[in-house]
Amino acid sequence: MFPQGFLWGAATSAYQIEGALGEDGRGPSTWDTFCRQPGKVYRCEAGAVAVDHYHRYAEDIEIMARLGLSAYRFSIAWPRVQPDGTGEFNRRGLDFYDRLVDGLLDRGIAPFVTLHHWDLPQALQDRGGWANRTTTEHFARYAERMHSLLADRVRYWATLNEPWCQAFQGHSAGTHAPGLTDPATSLRVLHHLLLGHGLAVQAMRARGGDSQFSIALNVEPVRPVRPDDPGDRDAVRRVDGLLNRVFCEPLFHGRYPDDVREDTAAITNWDFVRDGDLADIATPLDALGLNYYRPQIVTTEHPDTEPVQSGPSMWPGSDFVRFARRGGPLTDFGWDIDPHGLRELLARLRKDYPPLPLYITENGAAFDDEVGADGRVHDRARIDYMDAHLRVVHEAISSGVDLRGYFAWSLLDNFEWAAGYSKRFGIVHVDFGTHRRVIKDSGWWYRGLIAGSRLPVVDLAVDGGDDDLLDGPASA
Repeated sequence: MFPQGFLWGAATSAYQIEGALGEDGRGPSTWDTFCRQPGKVYRCEAGAVAVDHYHRYAEDIEIMARLGLSAYRFSIAWPRVQPDGTGEFNRRGLDFYDRLVDGLLDRGIAPFVTLHHWDLPQALQDRGGWANRTTTEHFARYAERMHSLLADRVRYWATLNEPWCQAFQGHSAGTHAPGLTDPATSLRVLHHLLLGHGLAVQAMRARGGDSQFSIALNVEPVRPVRPDDPGDRDAVRRVDGLLNRVFCEPLFHGRYPDDVREDTAAITNWDFVRDGDLADIATPLDALGLNYYRPQIVTTEHPDTEPVQSGPSMWPGSDFVRFARRGGPLTDFGWDIDPHGLRELLARLRKDYPPLPLYITENGAAFDDEVGADGRVHDRARIDYMDAHLRVVHEAISSGVDLRGYFAWSLLDNFEWAAGYSKRFGIVHVDFGTHRRVIKDSGWWYRGLIAGSRLPVVDLAVDGGDDDLLDGPASA
């Protein structure tokens, strides 16, 4: 049995599902711009319509209710509520999130808000984006405004989602918006993201109330291909530093790791860190969100398998490190399926950092799902994936880890960033032409787990009936 009050949720992000990019006063974001750059996104696809959640949010809330979710994690599109990232707020954009929150509460679903999931207003990017220190102050003011609007109904707040991706994929490797390949800028952006987080928490907390403030990190265990090789052990240290410790150390200990600063000394002298910044970054949190998908397997030489990394490096100062797969089952993204990595990660956090309440804010897998002749989506592989990871979650709780919720990624098939619409993570299938929703077998399985709040559960994959066929109007 899972504890009473454990939050059972699913997660999404604004750019991946909302669409309606040119409607009701929304301004352009960095992802709107990035998607127009040739060769950056699969088939030059974009989130212009996405899965039309902006118009179908009520239908999607009904789906959540059918699944029995007790919480829903979503992000607010900063350019929808404040088109330029500064100045006036857009009333029509604010009204959308008002309606969304009220609709969730009407169905007994707790809103879990993420303030920034990568879609920076383009107007701010035109002035330097997160490389410009003033963006941290704009972010804090935006966070305070959203808190003033929703805090009477929203308790759970996360400032940022996966700042690692925005800093290093967006500014060093160039595979995410804004598409830069400047390692020095990526480290500056990392610092400003964390500083913006700290300032935002301070601004929201100063308003009082019963809010719980967190950040969602994509922390992952890092393992060597050759455990006895000194070079591979050093590769583990380097990648762990840039992936995990460069976020956790300043957030919880008020310092950047010395070895990371040494590894990147030829790239930057870290002069963007000013007096008082680290104290602001280390503003106390009420909880920590963990996004877990896979471990990282590293080496200093190409292993027998084809290396995963190609093109500009997302590892400043350590671009000679190579990444491998461990040879087991993979998702459709080519990611290792390894629930033991989650166990390893939770044990490490418990040992090295303060004992905060934890939430698994993302966990899921992409598979090549199709609606079958019987009108159903038989995604057995996703059920197995979720079952294995939730068993680790239960073990952790039983061993004393203060783990309070699990959010499946994702509620809906959606726009999967640079992969366009080619990868499906949802527990609800979406026809990207008509936007018709069909609850997958994994969704029905998840509903059964939630209803009983226990593992194992009866396999409900064959018991969904016609209730999972959700018709809606064709897309515009």
